[in-house]
Amino acid sequence: MIGIVSYGAYVPKYRIKTEEIARVWKKDPAEIRNSLGIVEKAVASWDEDAVTLGLEAAIRCLGTRFRPDNIGAILVGSETHPYAVNPTSTIIGEFLGIGHHYFAADLEFACKAGTAAIELIAGLIKSGQVNYGLAVGTDVAQSRPHDVLEYTSGAGAAAFLLGNSSQEIIAELVAFTSYSSDTPDFWRRDGIRFPSHSGRFSGEPAYFTHVLGAANLLFKKTKTKPADYDYCVFHMPNGKFPVAVASRLGFTKEQFLPSFVAPQIGNPYSASTLIGLASVLKQAKPDQKIFMVSYGSGAGSDAFIWKTTKHIEKYRKHESNQLLSQKEYIDYPRYLKQTKTI
Repeated sequence: MIGIVSYGAYVPKYRIKTEEIARVWKKDPAEIRNSLGIVEKAVASWDEDAVTLGLEAAIRCLGTRFRPDNIGAILVGSETHPYAVNPTSTIIGEFLGIGHHYFAADLEFACKAGTAAIELIAGLIKSGQVNYGLAVGTDVAQSRPHDVLEYTSGAGAAAFLLGNSSQEIIAELVAFTSYSSDTPDFWRRDGIRFPSHSGRFSGEPAYFTHVLGAANLLFKKTKTKPADYDYCVFHMPNGKFPVAVASRLGFTKEQFLPSFVAPQIGNPYSASTLIGLASVLKQAKPDQKIFMVSYGSGAGSDAFIWKTTKHIEKYRKHESNQLLSQKEYIDYPRYLKQTKTI
């Protein structure tokens, strides 16, 4: 058995409302909110980046019950690694006190780099190379002022400790698959600060094609259907796409809404799907099945099936992840300063 032993998530307390951004650019706040489905987004503090967000999530993941020196691998997925040359994974590993006998790597695949880390660690565990591995998805999403991304690009991180002990696993990894193609709907060349995108092209040939493709591949592989699951989780680039894809696949609102955090935090890129999964795990009961599909521009999707175990309720008595409890609203000038746009 391979699965989740522990998890942690971190969302910065700072928020900016989409109506505040719309006010500055003289846009209709209601129109923006209705078109994107985002009420507010999380904003990193001036001294936060993908490393510090990822570390906060990892600390919450390990807590006081798991020894860092038992971790054999740490993989960090992000599209906003602070350094082009200097790994995020080893910085986080150093501050966690993991030691020196571990495999470390930074991953990039737009918003699905965090789920790619889960797939790779699952392979390392299954092959017997490691007993525990830490997968982290973390991002301080970038957006050009006055671009549509400015209303959605958020910040956050999530970390998942994977292992193979049936006495510790709270959610078993039942199956996974991937769907990939060269579909450049979103890109940022080296040395360019803000990403570019293809607007509406990011919908049908990019997001929907890959999420639906991965989902249907996994349904076929496991001979299952949406009604077989208690929850579903999808990458949330905005508040509209995941709602639409859940409906197209045949999932109900009851299956979907527990993971739907985008309206309150925006899109924290590599952390988006993983924070959605963390939100589900905070309320899932034993023996419930979770269907999850990530998405990364470029483009690709990873699809997973998780099944909670009897250990999840005991685990929840000790975990203290508060995803959306603290908030402090800021205005647009402070937002520009904290994101180092000015």
